[in-house]
Amino acid sequence: MPPSTSRTVTVHWAADGSRRGPLTLGQANMIRCILRDGAADVDIHDVWPVPAGVSTGAVLDALRELTLRHEALRTVFPRPDSGVLPVEQVVLAEGAFTVTVTDFDVLPAEPARHADGLARAARLAPFDLATDHPLRTVLLTERGAPTLLALVAGHAAADGSALAVLREDWTALLSGAELPDLKDTLTPLQLAEEEAAPAGLRKAEASLRYWERILRTAPQAMFAEPRARTAGGSAAQLTLRSARGGAALGRASERLGVPAPTVLLTAWCALVAHRAGQSAYLGAAPTANRYKAQLARTVTPLSQDALLLLDVPAGAGFDGLLKSAWAAALNAYRHSRFDALRLWEMIDATTVERGSRFGRDVVYNDVSGLPGALRPAAATAAEAPALELVWGDEQALPTALLTFVYRTDPLLHLALWADPQLFDRAEAEGFLTGLVRLLEAATDGDVPLAELTAVTGVAGPERGGDWVLVDGCWVSPAAVAAALSDALDGRPAHVTADLTAYLAAPADPRGAHDALLRVLPARPGVLAPRRYLIVPDVPAEPGLPAAWLQQPILVEGSGRPAAEPR
Repeated sequence: MPPSTSRTVTVHWAADGSRRGPLTLGQANMIRCILRDGAADVDIHDVWPVPAGVSTGAVLDALRELTLRHEALRTVFPRPDSGVLPVEQVVLAEGAFTVTVTDFDVLPAEPARHADGLARAARLAPFDLATDHPLRTVLLTERGAPTLLALVAGHAAADGSALAVLREDWTALLSGAELPDLKDTLTPLQLAEEEAAPAGLRKAEASLRYWERILRTAPQAMFAEPRARTAGGSAAQLTLRSARGGAALGRASERLGVPAPTVLLTAWCALVAHRAGQSAYLGAAPTANRYKAQLARTVTPLSQDALLLLDVPAGAGFDGLLKSAWAAALNAYRHSRFDALRLWEMIDATTVERGSRFGRDVVYNDVSGLPGALRPAAATAAEAPALELVWGDEQALPTALLTFVYRTDPLLHLALWADPQLFDRAEAEGFLTGLVRLLEAATDGDVPLAELTAVTGVAGPERGGDWVLVDGCWVSPAAVAAALSDALDGRPAHVTADLTAYLAAPADPRGAHDALLRVLPARPGVLAPRRYLIVPDVPAEPGLPAAWLQQPILVEGSGRPAAEPR
């Protein structure tokens, strides 16, 4: 239903003097992501209900006070004279922002869904980091009475936890409640100073060493199987709301004596590893890094990836895995503050040396501890369905499997985006139903991980006999040979089960390796050969392995820069 009227209101603000300083690690990370992936995939949105009886003027005043209260909302990131990424933040002394006010004679049937759609649409336009106020807002009113505020937050200014802080403060301003004292809360500039201190630098270095160790040894693609292709397309949102899941999670938590989020994380890791056919789970768990009181209410992007590696041995049980998951999660979280630019430099170097490109295949984002921020409107009017699965709109999916956990009690409420190349709609629904079944099974006692197919109904991948496990990664030598041939403009290649590659002269190991690396991002299940052997000729029948192996070797080498061919 279109609004009766729509107008734009400009709100001016003025604060104490301007200040400037270096970026925080989180700001630099988010700015890099925005410039690389685009605002629509990075910025965040929410819908804030307006308390009854509040006027439009009061809503605008609260947004102004919010801007004055939090320096992040007055901060811009000037374009550098040279280079691509901003290198400093500037807190402005004065400025203005606009609010779009849309008035309805009668609100749409599902006003929260309508507001969410407006916010999603507003995400498509990027913020100008050098000039724009980092909140873009649309106020929905009904015959002049404010009802909902749809907003987009630039991720360079706020992460999900920060958006929850803003929502709490804004609600308190409208209701006349007392606001929490911020005198001991770090501002973004103060945080940047802390990160640049010796202790902060040591913490960031330790995080990089942790990541490097995992990226050199862990599976580089969780979903390495014949039908897997590169992630990066789109996927529809599948929302689960389940009273069964919430009740089972509560009972399992009580039986095991651990918090419900840890039980759910363990179930997720076990089921993903099972579906991927892996003996380890590797996934990103975005964390807010709000580990001390001075950061609890800081409005700035503190969120960075925690890289969770968990061994999932086939002979283990759920209870034993739970203990390992708790320790692995803590280890991941305490190594989640780092210089993102240096991290990607390390990832690039590891790609060359290991011959594999790390795939951020799985992302698990538990925001259930936040006070309602980022939680979408209910999928249906049912307050607590036993098990409800509802498909939503498609959106860009830069990974293979992404979930947001919104609530764990009294019902389990989460959203899943699954790569349709790996999960058709029935398989995606079966995966979430299987997650609930696993939680229910865990309420009565230990669950052998070897029995997950029977317990959950989720089966592992189907890999042909060609697939082998090399360097912790599932690999198809035939796919490696095809990728190598494609990289070398169709030149035939043969790759053995131990990933030794045979190429005909003229060729050299370094050139072959470099060419293959250029096509690796689009090839799950492909690992660069350990050795490249150059033989005199392409056999008359290139498909016969013996025809390659019987030829003399002219040149051999790893193709890596650190090793010279011989």
